[in-house]
Amino acid sequence: MSATASRFGDLPRIAADRWRGEVAICFRDAQLTFGELNDEIDRAARALLARGIRKGDVVGLWVTNRIEFTIALYATLRIGAIAAPMNTRYRQHDVAYALKLAECKLLFVVERSGPVEYVEMLKAVIPDFDGERFDKTAGFPHLMDIVVMSDTADQGPLSWERFLDDAERVTSERLEEVAASVKVEDIALIVFTSGTTGNPKGVMHDHSLLRNICERYDIWPLQEGTTVLNFLPMFHLYGMSETVFGCMHAGARQVVMDTWDPELAVRLIEKERITGLHGFETHYADIMRAQQHLKADLSSLRFGSLPAGMENSNAVAALVQKAICPTASGWGMSEAGCYVFLSSLDDTEEQRCTTSGRPSSGLEFKILDPATGEERPNGIEGEIAVRGYTVMRGYFRDPEATAAAINRDGWLLTGDRGFKRPDGFLQFLGRYKEMLKVGGENVSPAALETELMALVPAIEQVAVVGVPDPRLIEVPCAYVVLKPGTECSLEDVKARCKGKIASFKIPHYVVPVDALPMTASGKVQRVLLRDRARQEITLNSE
Repeated sequence: MSATASRFGDLPRIAADRWRGEVAICFRDAQLTFGELNDEIDRAARALLARGIRKGDVVGLWVTNRIEFTIALYATLRIGAIAAPMNTRYRQHDVAYALKLAECKLLFVVERSGPVEYVEMLKAVIPDFDGERFDKTAGFPHLMDIVVMSDTADQGPLSWERFLDDAERVTSERLEEVAASVKVEDIALIVFTSGTTGNPKGVMHDHSLLRNICERYDIWPLQEGTTVLNFLPMFHLYGMSETVFGCMHAGARQVVMDTWDPELAVRLIEKERITGLHGFETHYADIMRAQQHLKADLSSLRFGSLPAGMENSNAVAALVQKAICPTASGWGMSEAGCYVFLSSLDDTEEQRCTTSGRPSSGLEFKILDPATGEERPNGIEGEIAVRGYTVMRGYFRDPEATAAAINRDGWLLTGDRGFKRPDGFLQFLGRYKEMLKVGGENVSPAALETELMALVPAIEQVAVVGVPDPRLIEVPCAYVVLKPGTECSLEDVKARCKGKIASFKIPHYVVPVDALPMTASGKVQRVLLRDRARQEITLNSE
C-alpha cells in the first residue's frame, strides 16, 4: 500500500501499518493506538454496512469532540458514504434544517455534552423519536436510523454499543470489496455553511481535498513523535482538516478537548508536552491570558497555525510569536478548502503575521473588480477568486447557487476582499458579503433575522449587523422595530432563543428603534446601522 493516501478512508490503515503501537488519540482517560483506532474504524464501517448504509448515502454527525467522532467519520468515508458533520452549537431549528438539506440517511448524535441535551433537542425535532426508538417519519423522509453516543454504559436499542455489535453481520471481505470501490472523485464530505441569502448550504468536497491537507502537513514540523492539542470543533473544516485528517497522515498524537477551556488547554500543553496548536486569534489570546497567572511550562510548543492577515488579528499574531510559538498563517473557506493560501516558517515574521500566505500547490488566484469581473493589478484591492482541485464540487442539490459561485472558467468567486502583494502573498481585507464572523463561526444576518422574527413575537422588523468584540472579534447586534404596545429586552431575546438556535448566533445587543433606515428601493441600509452600532455601543462600553 502506498505511504500516501488518496482517499480519506485509507488514512487510518496506512497509519496503522506505520505506527501500529503508537498512541494516536487521547480523550479524557481513554486512548487508542493507531492500530486499535483502525480496528475500531473497520468495525464501525462493517456496522454501517449492516445498517444498510451504501456508497453515496449521507451520514450526519451531530457529535462533540470525542474519539467516537473520529471512528464514525472515518468509517463513513471508508465505505464511500458521504459524511455531513453538523455544528454542535446547532439547536432545534438548525439541526432540523440540516437533516433535511443533506438528506441524511443515518444520524450519529451525542446524548449530551455538559448542560446541552442533544437527544432531548432531537426528540423535539423528530416526532417519532423518543430517545429509545425511532420509526421512519414523514417529516424526514430520508432518515432511516439514529445512533446515540453516550458517556454512560447505555445498552439501549439505539446506542453506539448496539450499533457496533451489528458489525458481526458483515464480513471483513465484504468491507474490503466496498472500500476498494471508492474513487477519489466520489463526494466525501458535505460541509455546512451559511450564505447571505439566509439559508445554510451543503458544500460538497471529494477525496481530492486530502492532497491539500497532506502537502501542508509535510512541510509543517508536526510529524511522528509530535503531539497536537485538538480543541477546534471536529465538525468544522479547520478542525477536521488539521487534526482528524492531518494528524493521521503525519503520525502525530492528538490530545482531544471536547469544549474550549483556555486554562485546561494551558495545563494540557504542559502535562502532555504539546508540540502543535491550530486555532484562531481568539484561542491564542485566551491562552496568553490564562498563562499570565498559570505560568505553566509551554516550552514544548514548536508550531501553530493561525489564520492571520486581518488588521484586528495582526497584533495578537505578533504577540504569539514571542509568548507561545512561531505560527503560519493562511486563508480558506468551506467552498475552497481549509487552506488555499499558506505561509510557512521559512517566511518572515511580517509575512506570517500580517498576510494569508501564497496559494498552495496546484491552486491559483486572482483579484477581480467585483462589478466588472476584470482582473486587477498587484496592490489594488478587489474580490478574491480561486481555482483548482480544492474548490468545492458544488452546493448539494443547489445548481443555481453553484453556478452563481463558480463561473464558467472554474473560478470560485469568494465574496472576500483582498489584494496581491508584490511578494505574491495575499493580503486579506475582509468580506464583501454581510456575513459575520463570531469567534470563528459564520453567522448569516439574513438567517438570524428570520429566526428572530419567528422566535420573538414582539419583533415586527429586525436588522442584524456586526459590532467589534475584544474576544470574539465581532458579535451580532439586532436593531428591532417592535409591534405596537409591546416591549422587548436583550434578556427577552436571549430567553426565547436559548436552546432554539446556536448560541453564537444569539445577539449580544438589542436596540429598539422606531424604523429601520431604508434605501429608495426598500433595502435596509446596513452600512448606516453598522456605523451607528459601532459608535453607540463603543461609547456605552467605555
